Amino acid sequence: MKGMLPACFVLLAAILWGTTGTTQALAPAGAHPIAIGATRLAVGGLFLLFILLVIGKFNLQGWPIKTTIMASLCMALYNPLFFSAVSITGVAIGTVVAIGSAPIFSGLIEWMYVKVRPPKIWWNSTFLSIVGCLFIFVNKEVLVNPLGIVMALGAGLSFASYTFISRSLVESHSSLAVVAVVFTLSAIWLAPFLFVFDMSWIMSVRGVGVSLQLGIMATGIAYLLFAKGLVHVSSSTAVTLSLAEPLTAALLGVFLLGESLTITSWFGIILLILGIGILLGFPQKSISKKGARMVQQ
Repeated sequence: MKGMLPACFVLLAAILWGTTGTTQALAPAGAHPIAIGATRLAVGGLFLLFILLVIGKFNLQGWPIKTTIMASLCMALYNPLFFSAVSITGVAIGTVVAIGSAPIFSGLIEWMYVKVRPPKIWWNSTFLSIVGCLFIFVNKEVLVNPLGIVMALGAGLSFASYTFISRSLVESHSSLAVVAVVFTLSAIWLAPFLFVFDMSWIMSVRGVGVSLQLGIMATGIAYLLFAKGLVHVSSSTAVTLSLAEPLTAALLGVFLLGESLTITSWFGIILLILGIGILLGFPQKSISKKGARMVQQ
C-alpha cells in the first residue's frame, strides 16, 4: 500500500480538479471563465504562500530560478488556453483534446529529454483512459474549431510540461514550497486578466465561496497533493492518472447538477476507471535523476 500512496495522492488531486466544472457552474452569472482561472491561481498561490510563512519554511536560497519560472509560465499558460479552447470549440472537444493530449505529450517529453520510454502498461492504461474520456463527452455539443483545437493542444502541452518540470523541483525542495512559489508566480503572470474582465461578481457571497473552493481546494491543496505524488511517480504516469478529473466532473454533474449520461458515457466511465486502475496496480518507478539535471541546465 505504501508503494501506491504517491499514485493515490495524484489521483486525489485529479478528483479535486474534477470539482472545478461543478463549482464554475455555481458561479455568479457575470464571472468570465478566464477571470475565474486567474482568480483560482491567485487565491491558491496566496493560500499556499501563507501556510509556508506560518510554518516558517519560506526559504528561496538555492532555488533554480530558470526552472521555477518555466514551471510557473506553463501553469499560467494552461488556464487561459484551456478555458479559451472550451469557450471556442465547446466543452466536449476542448476537454477531450486538452486532457486527452496531455498524457501523450508527457510520454513524448520523457522519451525525448530523459530517454525513458514509457512501459507498455502505461500505453495500455493511457489508451483505455483517453478512449473512456472520449466516450464520456461523445454525446455533448460538438463544434470543431481549428483555433480552439490548437489552444486545447497548447493546454495539454502546457500541463504536461508543468508536470515534467515540477518533478525536478520536488526532488530538491519541499512540495509545499514548490507549489507555493510556482503558483504565486503564475498568479502574477495572469494578474492583468483581473483588470480586463468584470470582477464585481467576486464580492458576492457566492463569488467568495466559488473563489475559495477553486483556490484552496481545487488548486492549492490539489496541486500540493499532486506535487507530493510526483516525488515518486513519473510525470507520464501522473498525467495519465489526472484523467480522473473528467471522470469526477461527469459524476458530479449527474449527482449534483442533475445531468444525465447516456449508455455510451457510462461505458466511457467504466473504461476510464479500468485504465486508471491498471496504472494504480502497476509498480511505480521513479524517473531517473538525469531528467531533473537536464531541466535545470
